Amino acid sequence: MSTAFHLARLGVTDIVVIDRRPPLTLTSDKSTECYRNWWPSTPMVSFMSRSIDLLEEYALESHNRFSLSKRGYLYVTANLQELDSMTHQAAAISQLGAGDVRIHHKSSTGYEPAALEGYEGVLDGADLFSTGNALREAFDFVSDDAVGGIHVRRAGWLSAQQLGAWMVEESTEAGVTYVQGAVTDVNTDEAGVRGVTIDGVTTVSCKNFVNAGGPLVRDVGALLGTAVPVTSEVHQKVSFKDHKGAFPRSAPMVIWNDPQRIDWEPDTRGFLSEVGRNDVMDELPAFVHGRPEGGLHSEWALGLWEWTTKNTTDPAWPLEDDRLYPELVMRGLSTMIPEMATYQDALPEHTVDGGYYTKTVENLPLIGPIGPHGSFICAALSGYGIMAACAAGELVAAHISGVSLPLYAQAFSIDRYDNPQYVKSIRAVDATGQI
Repeated sequence: MSTAFHLARLGVTDIVVIDRRPPLTLTSDKSTECYRNWWPSTPMVSFMSRSIDLLEEYALESHNRFSLSKRGYLYVTANLQELDSMTHQAAAISQLGAGDVRIHHKSSTGYEPAALEGYEGVLDGADLFSTGNALREAFDFVSDDAVGGIHVRRAGWLSAQQLGAWMVEESTEAGVTYVQGAVTDVNTDEAGVRGVTIDGVTTVSCKNFVNAGGPLVRDVGALLGTAVPVTSEVHQKVSFKDHKGAFPRSAPMVIWNDPQRIDWEPDTRGFLSEVGRNDVMDELPAFVHGRPEGGLHSEWALGLWEWTTKNTTDPAWPLEDDRLYPELVMRGLSTMIPEMATYQDALPEHTVDGGYYTKTVENLPLIGPIGPHGSFICAALSGYGIMAACAAGELVAAHISGVSLPLYAQAFSIDRYDNPQYVKSIRAVDATGQI
């Protein structure tokens, strides 16, 4: 949707979007719908900062049709070594252009809380709480075990569905055509792309083709004889009705930076052992996280925890159901927000959905020319597709229309893998590639 929207804004005509499903119904509506400019590399900081600039521009233009907020991300730890690591990382990310770090030692004096609604406000960078007391002065719902944390400020969430709907409306008015169907072939000759075939029947002539297939990007690439070097990783989320008010409505996105073990009751541990679920009794990874969902008067919240990683080159639907996932997330969140423990005896009303993070080995996107002349890719946006969508669509449109490219364009080109030194360097990325 973003690619079509930005092409239309550059005055490109005869744009056709082909999708076998209604817009935004494969993965975009499964998102946590959050954004941040806090990234550990110069290209990603610049790329996301540009995307957030565009989000704010479009929020103003649309009268905030998509409910852009700026509550931030709050990373919390109960481990002094982790806090030290977070402190050093914050200084490094600040140097990359993500904004200043304001340090609060014994108290939260000087800390400016985020607005509960809207995206206005000049603060960027982050507020570092170097003690648990300082952190809890600002966020009194956080566990007494926490020794500190960092509140990233140019961050928050939005309604991805409404952003997408607005882009569809705007681009339709500009002449973009939407066709429901499957691309079954991409027609090429020695000069490059010549057209596509829809549902094996209808042929549409074109000189440019964009593979924006999300988790199906490898399948679409195969139509061009192009290998797309990505895998897809299953991710789930639970939406729950917080009828007890355990998750503060004023909270930012909150993330627990530490691994943890669930304190199962003895009889539950026995049952889990009997049914072969010893995996959930081991130490589980860091980064259980969640946020309020809906307006200030909503009772809904979101929780996520990728406690196990499942990668595939062939995504399939529906996703495998893990009946323990909602309870794991609730118990994991209670380590950070003790009030969440009120749901240990009986889970609240909830739903689970999910999708795939489709990613390259170093978790940077693929955006730009690929394969035959006239073919482009906009993919491998991993878990940051919503927040990056505006800048990603703009970048593809720049490649196609021939306008000047931003400095970060080369970092996301498929050509980066032609550099042996680059390939050698990415072997240092951790096993998940998470950034």
